[in-house]
Amino acid sequence: MMWSSPTTLSLFLLLLLGQVPPSRPQSPGTKTIRLVGPGNKPEEGRLEVLHQGQWGTVCDDNFALQEATVACRQLGFESALTWAHSAKYGQGVGPIWLDNVRCVGTESTLDQCESNGWGVSDCSHSEDVGVVCHPQRQHGYLSEKVSNALGPQGRRLEEVRLKPILASAKRHSPVTEGAVEVRYEGHWRQVCDQGWTMNNSRVLCGMLGFPSQVPVNTLLHPQSPLSSRLNSLTNKNSFWIHRVSCLGTEPHLAKCQVQVAPGRGKLRPACPGGMHAVVSCVAGPHFHPQKPKPRRKESRAEELKVRLRSGAQVGEGRVEVLVNRQWGTVCDRAWNLASASVVCRQLGFGSAREALFGAQLGQGLGPIHLSEVRCRGYERTLGDCPALEGSQNGCQHTNDAAVRCNIPDMGFQNQVRLAGGRNAEEGVVEVQVEVNGVPRWGTVCSDHWGLTEAMVACRQLGLGFANFAIKDTWYWQGTPEAKEVVMSGVRCLGTELALQQCQRHGPVHCSHGSGRFSAGVACMNSAPDLVMNAQLVQETAYLEDRPLSLLYCAHEENCLSQSANHMDWPYGHRRLLRFSSQIYNLGRADFRPKAGRHSWIWHQCHRHYHSIEVFTHYDLLTLNGSKVAEGHKASFCLEDTNCPTGLQRRYACANFGEQGVTVGCWDTYRHDIDCQWVDITDVGPGDYIFQVVVNPTNDVAESDFSNNMMRCRCKYDGQRVWLHNCHTGDAYRANTELSLEQEQRLRNNLI
Repeated sequence: MMWSSPTTLSLFLLLLLGQVPPSRPQSPGTKTIRLVGPGNKPEEGRLEVLHQGQWGTVCDDNFALQEATVACRQLGFESALTWAHSAKYGQGVGPIWLDNVRCVGTESTLDQCESNGWGVSDCSHSEDVGVVCHPQRQHGYLSEKVSNALGPQGRRLEEVRLKPILASAKRHSPVTEGAVEVRYEGHWRQVCDQGWTMNNSRVLCGMLGFPSQVPVNTLLHPQSPLSSRLNSLTNKNSFWIHRVSCLGTEPHLAKCQVQVAPGRGKLRPACPGGMHAVVSCVAGPHFHPQKPKPRRKESRAEELKVRLRSGAQVGEGRVEVLVNRQWGTVCDRAWNLASASVVCRQLGFGSAREALFGAQLGQGLGPIHLSEVRCRGYERTLGDCPALEGSQNGCQHTNDAAVRCNIPDMGFQNQVRLAGGRNAEEGVVEVQVEVNGVPRWGTVCSDHWGLTEAMVACRQLGLGFANFAIKDTWYWQGTPEAKEVVMSGVRCLGTELALQQCQRHGPVHCSHGSGRFSAGVACMNSAPDLVMNAQLVQETAYLEDRPLSLLYCAHEENCLSQSANHMDWPYGHRRLLRFSSQIYNLGRADFRPKAGRHSWIWHQCHRHYHSIEVFTHYDLLTLNGSKVAEGHKASFCLEDTNCPTGLQRRYACANFGEQGVTVGCWDTYRHDIDCQWVDITDVGPGDYIFQVVVNPTNDVAESDFSNNMMRCRCKYDGQRVWLHNCHTGDAYRANTELSLEQEQRLRNNLI
């Protein structure tokens, strides 16, 4: 069958569906435009307009910069740089929808400009106009996404799946091999395998959350179970899509060239001489049913030079890359789905479903390594794509790029639920586990239940981050038939996809039985993220021999080592390692104390209330991790010491004010205030590690706990001190990512 022209095919579909083509233009605001051109330059290409469900071009007659500016703004760019005449970006196909377009320049969409009218043109496709936009996105333009994409002639493809052919394949999770099916208008339709290519498989596997694909042996023995099953399906003649042709870089099957099969009763069969398209995908390491074989550390460190941070779900987050042994961010200039998909596949996920701009998943701290990344979509790693250095074009962390990747459906979201809460984001955690081979719903014992476990539960539920881990849920009525405890001793690392993957007891053992002490959670869509300014610590550190006569208040608050108890007060002095601390909130929600105002404690030394009694740990360690200086647990009054220009301070300690740290602001404790030190009076000369941990017990929820620890190398000669190589806990690691449990051991000096 020859490929039909888009116009003929569109009319055929409309007649097939019993619809008459509309005789008048659609209302303003319903038009869609796009640029068709180089895959790595989303800001330039041939201008096309969607009208009556069909894409068409725009003639270059009278087209000028103000028309191009309206088009670029509609596409989310700040402005137009120029336009191109005479089909510079190739000749389009189908109708020429607009001719003699005349804009004032203030219109919000191209269809608000004057023209000859829809489809009224005396041009040929050799006059198709092209547009070059400024790559900077408009403020408020948040992302480029694929959702419910338009299929052939504007008909929406609701969903795509692989239908397992053999019964044995149905038991596998995720399903990686099967017949391709497309959901349209509530019904699943099949795809013909004639002309099906590996590029098609690559696109489909990416949509389903798989990074790659393998060939399927379609030359099967006629009597094989797979062959006979395919033949029986083919006889039903339920094909809807006759042929698909993809380049392999498309984010969605609907973006490929698609030919719809003829309707039932036509002389031509829907799939002549063919059968169902069968695809076999390869799951990434996160989703293997069995644990992958460990690789050598060297090869893993070489491969994983990109990571995602601060995402609520697996497969989403701020993009960070490793350059010169230091992690940094990527600027969102020219960031698009093609580059985002390279990141996703490199990390073992599918293609990108959304490329996010403007630090939508939080700002990073440190260098901005890359800008104007221009991937074509075929690259194996982000490092293979052309890019500029982030420092070359003035990018800020407010421009940090992020991504949401397609991930496989593991079925975990159907194995957990919340019950009894005031809203859908809170309640008693009920899980489904197999008991004697039979699936059963029940509760989770709250022994050892903490924020890490609650984070996994909220992620499994698709509800974002955990706000609270609740151990006493007597005020929530769970499901009556799920009162029994079916899971106990749950200990998660924080990286699991589901509670069922966490360590837990074999036989259930709950010290307090079921009922009021079942585990519960309260989830939230966004969370704060506290990060210490390591550079400021390094620059402000110094020694002070402070007389005991000035340390009475600090002594009362346990800010000195125990040996101070045995001194002859007020005679003598203590040697203090002093420094300033500046703690940024780089998340997407304000950091607020867990305790209510009624439980805040007045501190005489600082002359204000402290809302968090254990907010930081200050320690001096040997190079093997043993504690040498008795670090103290500093309490804080939380406030916005400073905010960026244009952002209002919301929290202040004075006059019993509200406490917290606003998103984008920072709380500074200067080196010259009481307790802003480590007492090293009893420490001898040598090389040490200076360590500061923020929110050490994870009392308050954050989107990322891996950057809460800051460490410096410390050299002390008995008279002077030098701090160098100060960095947050995750700033220099390549693939040696520590679990939350390992980090907790480090923080508590359990080496």
